[in-house]
Amino acid sequence: MNQIELNDFFIGNNTGFVLIAGPCVLEDEAAAMDVAQYLQKLTTKLKIPFIFKASYDKANRTSISSYRGPGLKEGLAILKRIKEKLDVPLLSDVHRFEEIDEAAQILDVLQVPAFLCRQTDFVMEVAKKAKIINIKKGQFLAPWDVTNIITKVRVAGNEKILLTERGTSFGYNNLVFDIRSLPIMREIGYPVIFDATHAVQLPGGTGTASGGERNMVPYLARAAVAAGVDGIFLEVHRNPEKALCDGANSLYLDSLEELLTMLKQIDRLVKSK
Repeated sequence: MNQIELNDFFIGNNTGFVLIAGPCVLEDEAAAMDVAQYLQKLTTKLKIPFIFKASYDKANRTSISSYRGPGLKEGLAILKRIKEKLDVPLLSDVHRFEEIDEAAQILDVLQVPAFLCRQTDFVMEVAKKAKIINIKKGQFLAPWDVTNIITKVRVAGNEKILLTERGTSFGYNNLVFDIRSLPIMREIGYPVIFDATHAVQLPGGTGTASGGERNMVPYLARAAVAAGVDGIFLEVHRNPEKALCDGANSLYLDSLEELLTMLKQIDRLVKSK
């Protein structure tokens, strides 16, 4: 497997799983800093590599009136200050060509959203500029279909590739997680992340916003780690009921320690074999 080095840890090749976590979208700087500090302290205690994730602009919201975030300039400025204060690596998603250059100057991982993973020119441009690129597998793709995306990224000159599974469309307003996708994608040769919170999303499930089944996140996360996944992606919030985006599938911060402790135990057992 192509192992990826980031700061002082490695992703892939049966090392311990990395945690990619944070709020769905930046709501304000104080709240984002609070979540990042909490996660940094917790992952340091549990000795879990950590990448802070938050979106500065959610361009694919269900409704035109949905909150999208502070935008590129302000959002990247907030993320930069978090990085400088806490010395944590950053991940965020880019949605437009115009964002790529500025985002690449600050972010350690540039993420291609699931709905854009088939957009050849966009994927290749992100690959050219990103230190590390995270491809979210579209809800409409089979796991082996990511091979074609990887080829585009490699042709663009980037070998530092992460693949993220986030569920597959299953009828209307629903997703299903096929655990077989994790070993299938890992066999391609790049680290695989499981997005446990988006996998329980109910897209457009409330009419003007997505719903979610937060209570199912621990079950899917445990299954993914038992399958040998290289990373877990979680959206978290102090009070998900009041979150401005994806609250229904975001986890409460104070529920994380118990879950991560269990995931680490499972990971250690599986990868020691």
